Amino acid sequence: MKPIRLLTACAFLGASFPMLATAQTCNVPVLKVLAQKSLGLTVMEKSLPDYEKRSGTKIEINYFGENDRRSKSRLDASTGAGSYQIYYVDEANVAEFASAGWVVPLLKYYPKDADYDDFLPGRRAVASYKGVAYFAPLIGGGDFLFYRRDLLEKAHLPVPKTLDELVADIKNLNAPPNMYGWVARGQRGSGMNVWRWAPFMLAEGGTWTDRSQAPAFNSPGAVKATQLYRDLFKYAPPGSATYDWSNALEAFRSGKVAFMIESTPFADWMEDPTKSSVADKVGYVRPPAPLPSAAYGHGLAISSVGAKDECTRQAAGKFIAWATGKDQEQARLRDNVFSDYNRTSTIKSDYFQKHVKPQILAGLNDTNPVTKVTIWSSPQWPDIGDNLGIALEEVFTGTQPDVQATLNDAVQYAQDAMEHGAKK
Repeated sequence: MKPIRLLTACAFLGASFPMLATAQTCNVPVLKVLAQKSLGLTVMEKSLPDYEKRSGTKIEINYFGENDRRSKSRLDASTGAGSYQIYYVDEANVAEFASAGWVVPLLKYYPKDADYDDFLPGRRAVASYKGVAYFAPLIGGGDFLFYRRDLLEKAHLPVPKTLDELVADIKNLNAPPNMYGWVARGQRGSGMNVWRWAPFMLAEGGTWTDRSQAPAFNSPGAVKATQLYRDLFKYAPPGSATYDWSNALEAFRSGKVAFMIESTPFADWMEDPTKSSVADKVGYVRPPAPLPSAAYGHGLAISSVGAKDECTRQAAGKFIAWATGKDQEQARLRDNVFSDYNRTSTIKSDYFQKHVKPQILAGLNDTNPVTKVTIWSSPQWPDIGDNLGIALEEVFTGTQPDVQATLNDAVQYAQDAMEHGAKK
C-alpha cells in the first residue's frame, strides 16, 4: 500500500479539525509586528502577557514614527524580506499594499466571533480596497466642526449648517488679534493640507478622477474649492497657511479661534481643562453641508511575505482579532482612553455613554452617518498626495497665485505617476 504523503500537519489537521490544528499543530512561537505607537496599543500591552500565555505565541512589537513605519514596512514587503508578520497600515497606504499583494485579505483569517461588522462603517470603508477588507482598525475617526458655543451664543448666531453659513460666521466672528474666525491645516502633505482640502474639493463638485479614471482634480469645482480654502486663511492666525494639525489644535484650544474642522478624537484635547482654555465651551457637529466628514483609520494587517504559510496567517489573524476586539476597546475606556474607539458596540456601551461628555456624544451621532473616504484610493496615492500637498501649500502661502495652473501641474504629475506605476 502506497503511503499517504503528508503536505503539512497543519494542512491535514486544519482541514478536518481547525480548532485542534490551531491549538496543537499550528505552533507559531513568535509573531513580529511593525507598528506605530498609539494609546490603544499602550493599553493593549498591559494584557499582552496573558494573551501570549494562552496562545503560546510571543508577540514582538517594534514601534516607529509614522513616516518611518510606512517606509520600513514598504521596504520589508517590496524586497521580500518578510521580517514582520503583521503590519500597521492606514488609509493612505492600504491601496498600495493591497494592490501590490503585500497584505492578504483579512477576513479569511479574522475569526467570525470577533465580529468585524461591528466596526463603524467609516472604519470599514478606509480599511478596505476595492471592497475587500485588509486591516482591522485600531484608531480612526471622522470630522467635527469644532465651534465655540459661548461665542455663538453671545453673537446670537445659530450653529452653521451649510458651508455658506460657516463662511459668513467665520467673517462675523473674526476680530484679530484677540479672536480669529478660522484655523486649518496648511502645511504640505497628503495627510496635512490635502486631507483637510479634499472635503472642500468634493463639496464643490470636484472629483479625483473622471469617468476614464484619469486624474481630474483640476476641474472648475476643484479650483473654486482651492480658492475658498486659500481665502479662509485671511481669517486665521498669522502663519497658519503652513500649520500642521497640532498647530491648528493649539490655536483653537488657546481660546483665540472660533471655528475649526478637525478629526473627531481631538475633541478630548479640547475638553482637557489642564491644557485647554476652552474646556466646556466647545460644540461638536457634522461639517456643514455639503462638506463630507473625512474618514480615516489605522490598524493591523497580515503581511503576505512575512506570514508565508496558513498556520502563521491564522495565528496573525487571531492576534489581530484580540488586539482590535471589543474587550480591548472596553479596556481602553477603563484606562481613560476615549479617542481610540472603532466599534458600534463601544459607542453604545454604558461606560462610553456615561463617561463621554454629552456634547461629544451628540457630535458623534451627527457626524458618523456622513463619514466617508475622501482621499483617492490609489496605489500611487502617497506620491500623488504629497506632490499635491506641495502645490496647495504654494497656493495657500501666495507663492503660486494661479490656482488653475497649479492644479493642472499637479494633475499632470498624477498622470505620470499612474503611468509609471502601471509599467512596474
